[in-house]
Amino acid sequence: MKIEVLPSEPTAVEADLAVVGLYEDGTLPEAIKDLAGAGDAKGAFKKLMPLHADAGARVLVAGLGKREEVSPERLRVAAALAAKEASRLEVSSLAWALPETGEDDAAAEALVTGTVLGSYRFDRFKGKGTGSEDSPAPGVESLTLLAPAGTAAAAETARVYAEAQNRARDLQTTPANVATPSYLAARAEAIAADHDAVTVEVLGPEQIAAKGMGGLVAVNRGGGEPSRLIVLRYAGDGSGPTLGLVGKGVTFDTGGISLKPGAGMQEMKYDMSGAAAVLESVAAIAELGLAVDLVAVVPSTENMPSGSAIKPGDVITQYNGVTVEVNNTDAEGRLILADALAYAVELGAERLVDLATLTGAVTIALGSTYAAVIANDDELAAAVAQAGEVSGELTWRLPLHPEFKALMKGKVADLSNLASKRKAGTITAASFLEEFVGETPWAHIDIAGTAWEVGREYTGNEASGFGVRLLVELARHQAS
Repeated sequence: MKIEVLPSEPTAVEADLAVVGLYEDGTLPEAIKDLAGAGDAKGAFKKLMPLHADAGARVLVAGLGKREEVSPERLRVAAALAAKEASRLEVSSLAWALPETGEDDAAAEALVTGTVLGSYRFDRFKGKGTGSEDSPAPGVESLTLLAPAGTAAAAETARVYAEAQNRARDLQTTPANVATPSYLAARAEAIAADHDAVTVEVLGPEQIAAKGMGGLVAVNRGGGEPSRLIVLRYAGDGSGPTLGLVGKGVTFDTGGISLKPGAGMQEMKYDMSGAAAVLESVAAIAELGLAVDLVAVVPSTENMPSGSAIKPGDVITQYNGVTVEVNNTDAEGRLILADALAYAVELGAERLVDLATLTGAVTIALGSTYAAVIANDDELAAAVAQAGEVSGELTWRLPLHPEFKALMKGKVADLSNLASKRKAGTITAASFLEEFVGETPWAHIDIAGTAWEVGREYTGNEASGFGVRLLVELARHQAS
């Protein structure tokens, strides 16, 4: 989306739709208060009121609620609602007058983010049939922010990471017969081709096996699509510790021999949401030129049942030599993440964050409002929480404890991939992962409840791309 910052009046801008925010105790600008319908405009949060101009751009009043309750999140929501109204009206250009909040940069970032995310559509597979009448109408293509010139940098930053989030949503939503492990690897290669500071290495099944990555080998045994281990490096000349990012890339999860119920299984194409977020956050970090050094590792495979699939009760050896009883093949994400985490540490990650749609238990605990964070380092956990607050991708820390770790001990191997008791499922899964990071500061983010069906105005009920803006904000904070 084209983003422009201009110090101008709403009605003086050449845009198809001009949007003005209104507080409950506020008044409309002089330039529009005499338009037809202006007297009926209300400042209630989420309320939209179109005004009727005799000529020029149409005007939309967006309610912002009480002035003292304004926040970047409210502005993201208002901007998304305005973008959806623009799409309904089939207008391609939008202008937003920056509301008075006392924090112009944060307001600018929020409006751009909400507009870009709220304008998202996935129509790659629509309108392909002969004589089809479902070809999508043009969406919002440009946003003019009516704001001080000094907010231009914040607006551009927001554009970069919001568009990266939309690309992650594309990866999530692309069906699993297209978005295979090889497809994710090709996306990583494209990111490296676009940015001189990014390099890529992709390992295939033989190389993965030769390295002794027993988790990724085991999970891949049942499927027809070959596994990939994707490594991206970004050299940003940072002065801080090397940031490691790991994303779960199960491109379709049937549960394997421990087969999932058929109802809703189509959603299991989203089990690579962590990988999508990691890949596109690297692209955004490189585009912004942030002064950090990072290594990203994405283990990618399908999890399918077949005559060659791993069986409950099998024992495997992970990359760091730890043996694991695979007592449930639907707890496969932790097996491939274990290899990737240990490998990321070996590659030089000094501060490690992984994202994964790992447990259904996290949705029971936190719904779709918060992602769970489990960490072995207080400083890193606090940095992740702060990045979530700034980006609006909220997290909530859950505890580690030796008793949780004890639940993951194996009977005939070092560990089991599933606790024998149905207790603290999200935490025990993280306790398993902790065994593979050594002393490296590490935070695990379980996004199973936030990767889709979030229901916020700027993400809707499909793929959310959760994690992209959080990771970019984490890198921005480290680079500052």
